[in-house]
Amino acid sequence: MACVVLKPDATLTSDDLIAFCRRSLATYKLPRRVELSETDLPKNTAGKVLKKSLRERFWTQQQRAVS
Repeated sequence: MACVVLKPDATLTSDDLIAFCRRSLATYKLPRRVELSETDLPKNTAGKVLKKSLRERFWTQQQRAVS
């Protein structure tokens, strides 16, 4: 998971980001999907990203969850 912060006047689409990754990464490392968000990622008091809460949002739509 990576977090990119854009300048206020900059724009970025998921297609632009995947095209950049294609130029920079091996095929097996390419992201399967990209989600752009206006809000910050949830963090704990130490400033680490709460990956479990991010996973919960994804796995609620699935029949089976993986931790």
